[in-house]
Amino acid sequence: MAPASCNHCQQKTEIPVRQSINTALDPEVKARVKDGSLFVWECPYCGHRNLAVYQTLYHDPDNRLMVWLLPGEQQAPRAVEEAVKDLEGYTLRLVRNVGDLVEKVNIHDAGLEDTVLEMCKWVTRRELSAKNPAAMDASLKFVRLEGADNELVMAFPLDGQMQVVNVGFNVYEDARGILSRHPAIRPAPGFAQIDPAWIDQFFR
Repeated sequence: MAPASCNHCQQKTEIPVRQSINTALDPEVKARVKDGSLFVWECPYCGHRNLAVYQTLYHDPDNRLMVWLLPGEQQAPRAVEEAVKDLEGYTLRLVRNVGDLVEKVNIHDAGLEDTVLEMCKWVTRRELSAKNPAAMDASLKFVRLEGADNELVMAFPLDGQMQVVNVGFNVYEDARGILSRHPAIRPAPGFAQIDPAWIDQFFR
């Protein structure tokens, strides 16, 4: 349990938190991570639904994925880094909010690489900005693959509304080709934070 304050009535209460999530030990929890419900709590005083903000380590042993959710500017504890550094075939990621955690799980479940997907987003933002310059800074989130051609469905807020864009899988394949020709564009060892800032450092 941890202390929390309702965003609506400001009353303080205690909410359950999970410092670790292991999908092999608790298979049903994965669905609650993917729909975000694991991190939502209802205020016992006014009924308002709040988003819980706390750190947790998501571990999917079957798919060899670990995502460390660390809000703010915290870094993954050194003890954890040391414990996982020799794990073979694992994808290790650091995220700052629940939305990014959900996206990482969705990306991995779709059999995609988040590094390639960030390259796709980089390209897509530039294409969208040709019609609306504000789209250059849009926060695109991968939602799912759709249709026989495996189009990438992405959602993003723009001009006060949630927008959806379908990106052809050929864009993903082109992005993968670009990264394969630039071997220096690789995640840092350990829990790497793969996001727009990461890809922007390579493409100005």
